[in-house]
Amino acid sequence: MTTAALPTREQALALLHEWVENVNLRKHCYAVEAAMRAYAAKLGGDADRWGLAGLIHDFDWERHPDLERHPTKGVEVLRGLGWPEDVCRAVLGHATHTGVPRDTDMARALYACDELTGFLVACALVTPSRSLDEVEVPSVRKKMKRADFARNVSREDIVNGAAELGVDLDAHIAFVLAAMKGIRAELGL
Repeated sequence: MTTAALPTREQALALLHEWVENVNLRKHCYAVEAAMRAYAAKLGGDADRWGLAGLIHDFDWERHPDLERHPTKGVEVLRGLGWPEDVCRAVLGHATHTGVPRDTDMARALYACDELTGFLVACALVTPSRSLDEVEVPSVRKKMKRADFARNVSREDIVNGAAELGVDLDAHIAFVLAAMKGIRAELGL
């Protein structure tokens, strides 16, 4: 593990809010943070460290909305600010195109949670109450088979993420859904 000091959540939020204006992208980062904190507790990781990786993983997307620059340019900023290298590598690894291996549980969890949180939000938004409370694993799995539903979400990343993390896909969906329900008010779902 690196010796660089871990930023506070307040510092990470300030950076996220400075770089991200889109409310939905901010909420996506909050959802990934919640899932990462839950997985840290389950897998014996540092909840603050893992949570910050989830919170900050897409902070540069609005400024670098293409695969050539995201998240590489964002990680350059994080490194310049003294962020720990394990967090930086996890952020790089969440994007398969960077070629950075996901060689820690934190990195594997970030990859596993990223696309799934977005898909779960899409599932919630089509329920009558627009709520996570109405989302159920079987309906999520059914919607994953529909190419016309949430077409920008990579099903391959969701499936591969669970496999890399070594968890059953249904259990993974249920686990991340439960973590997101814990911050449903913040997510507006």
